[in-house]
Amino acid sequence: MQYVRVEPTDVGYLMDPTAYLEELPRLAGLLPVGAQTFATDPQHYDFNSQRFIKNLKPERLTYGDTDEIAWLELHLRHNCWRHEEDLIIRYHGVQSVTVDPPRSEPDVTDLREVFLDEILPHEAGCSHEISCLGGSIVVTCADLEAAWVYADCPERQPNS
Repeated sequence: MQYVRVEPTDVGYLMDPTAYLEELPRLAGLLPVGAQTFATDPQHYDFNSQRFIKNLKPERLTYGDTDEIAWLELHLRHNCWRHEEDLIIRYHGVQSVTVDPPRSEPDVTDLREVFLDEILPHEAGCSHEISCLGGSIVVTCADLEAAWVYADCPERQPNS
């Protein structure tokens, strides 16, 4: 990532979006509408928010073509102790997708928990990098839509 810091330390990981948040007012005007909306959501980088991306888990990656425009959908599953919703990101006009470590199938569950992400302007529209405990995903596309959807979480239910 260019601005967001995710670095291993002796006791875990340093996760710091400060430099990105300082650049975001300038970058936001260069992003497509959907990417701009998602990146500038006040809860996106609020460590106390239920819509903070940290601790979501990549669950499923689906893709296809509609009218010759490649699309990709990434499902990120909630963590019952932090979130009440899953996050679904749909990428439109996909130019490239890189999953690290590389894999032959679209299974992304071994990437484990999300640390932080960064959305940057790109000549194709935008790039979205998601750093996870087990690797990363980078998507370059024309634009993206992010939707939070209610998730059933049995751990939150009171004991009967």
